[in-house]
Amino acid sequence: MIIGVPKEIKNNEYRVGLPPAAVRELCGHGHRVVVESLAGAGIGYLDADYGAAGATVAASAREVFEQAELIVKVKEPQAAERALLSPDHTLFTYLHLAPDRVQTDELVASGATCIAYETVTDALGHLPLLAPMSEVAGRMSVQAGAWCLEKAMGGRGVLLGGVPGVPPARVTVIGGGVVGQSAVAMAVGMGADVTVLDRNIEVLRALDHRYGNRVHTLFSTRDALEQSVSQADLVIGAVLIPGASAPKLVTREMLRQMANGSVIVDVAIDQGGCVETSRPTTHADPTFVEEGVVHYCVANMPGAVARTSSQALSHVTLPFIVALADRGPVAALLANPHLRAGLNVCDGKVTYREVAEAHGYQYTEPEPLLKRL
Repeated sequence: MIIGVPKEIKNNEYRVGLPPAAVRELCGHGHRVVVESLAGAGIGYLDADYGAAGATVAASAREVFEQAELIVKVKEPQAAERALLSPDHTLFTYLHLAPDRVQTDELVASGATCIAYETVTDALGHLPLLAPMSEVAGRMSVQAGAWCLEKAMGGRGVLLGGVPGVPPARVTVIGGGVVGQSAVAMAVGMGADVTVLDRNIEVLRALDHRYGNRVHTLFSTRDALEQSVSQADLVIGAVLIPGASAPKLVTREMLRQMANGSVIVDVAIDQGGCVETSRPTTHADPTFVEEGVVHYCVANMPGAVARTSSQALSHVTLPFIVALADRGPVAALLANPHLRAGLNVCDGKVTYREVAEAHGYQYTEPEPLLKRL
């Protein structure tokens, strides 16, 4: 199979779908890999490195799409990339379709087979291809929050860990999943006063067992959320419903109870955000202020540490890419229900229930559809 790796074109996105080591692995399986020139240059992977790994270097994204059958990316395809997709393509990347009607419509119209990293599952029901980027984003959320709390950035001028005689910043983490746990670990390590909310008692029990009295755990009710948000210097939104739009848990009214210069980092922004006032921002212009609260809502946070992120992502996507290439997409999807859970769009139909419900499409069961192809 011919596997294509275009250069990411989203604002300040330097990650790459396949590092040279992964290309070498795929070439060792007898596949051909076509990489767009400079696809990895921003993080030190030169065209010569890809050539040494066995790849063919193409001059443009159009050449990649024209030659490749399987397109491997990191971020959702931008409009110019969606225009290059055809029914002969299988696209494997993050999609986040539930909050993005335009992208959904154009992927459906393309006829391509579109598999989303963020909804591929494992035997435990976890999301293994989302996990490494969630870990990165969770850790980065505290770094970004600490930066935004600096007075020069519009924040309250509060040091996250405080100093002797001065209390640390109060950090509220909404959600105890992979993002939330990573944010808690970083915030505790930096000496903050940390509260985490979740509706899963087992999650809260595990956090309590791990951190003891260094973390306050709260069952997430509206009262608990309102109180914790109003008292926080930094709020981390770490809520996820797989494949669906994030619920708006933090309202504008809650923001009005926060001190001016407080900070919200909405990591759920890829799925629409869990804060009523959130809107996507970029690394070039990462923040805005609503109700006196600094919002950091960068939709591709891990792109800021692109080399680390590319390596971590490739470690978990590569086995699935090998399966898709070795067996062919239809056979691979039929053989593996966890990979099939990642199928969001296929043959002009929406094959992920939450995406169909979000945009009013008829939901098509993926397995029967694949068996007809």
